[in-house]
Amino acid sequence: MLYFVGTPIGNLKDISYRAVEVLNGVDEIACEDTRHSATLLARYEIKKPLFSYHKFNEKEAGEKIIEKLKAGKNIAVISDAGMPVISDPGNVLCKLLIEEGLEFTVVPGASACLSALLLSGLDSSRFTFLGFLPQKAGERREFLEKYKSLDTTLIFYSAPHDVKKDVESIYEVFGERTCVAVKEITKMFERAERFNLKDGYQSDPKGEYVLVIEGFSGEDFSNLSEKEHIDKYLSQGMDKKEALKRVAKERGVSKSSLYKYTIEY
Repeated sequence: MLYFVGTPIGNLKDISYRAVEVLNGVDEIACEDTRHSATLLARYEIKKPLFSYHKFNEKEAGEKIIEKLKAGKNIAVISDAGMPVISDPGNVLCKLLIEEGLEFTVVPGASACLSALLLSGLDSSRFTFLGFLPQKAGERREFLEKYKSLDTTLIFYSAPHDVKKDVESIYEVFGERTCVAVKEITKMFERAERFNLKDGYQSDPKGEYVLVIEGFSGEDFSNLSEKEHIDKYLSQGMDKKEALKRVAKERGVSKSSLYKYTIEY
């Protein structure tokens, strides 16, 4: 049997009893970085042979795992943090296992995207996880264009050296929306920073990020000024109070910050 095992995303205590039991019971453990995983395994006194399985050797190591399983060994696959396969190595291996008719299962664990969704305070009834954005500008824009009209909350992963660029790219395609940058989840300096896409990410990037962005509201207001946005609803017969409330919600700002645009009415 092969086990895909979820591991902590920051706090080493965020691991299940079952995960520890499984890791103690298998014959070998495949991990992204043996040195990194050794810290977690030592914390729980798990002493098993480790071998490398990462995105640069995924096919070769996957075939090695298949051979071990056929020889009767039980193998666990872990990533550096969180769930294997989800924006981490493992998808190629899943396909190989299915092709070979070999059994595999999952031992659930911590999830950065779900934790960030909760911390964001945005609509969690429906959401779409999109992982990391492509590195090349053209591919990034093409990717974002496919999802800009989704009315579900959108979740992206972003590295610290990419977060400002990613926010800018998302704004260029999506227009104005509320964004929450969540970082250092489960750690001492965990933060959920709420801002408008048009303002960009202003903090000094530190740690791994999850960007949680509100879904498409049905209209794009990115080309309207605050006053034009308010005037749009007033011209439709909406009273000043209701227009302020609607615009504040759609732009992700306070009603008081918009009041100055209605003084003449």
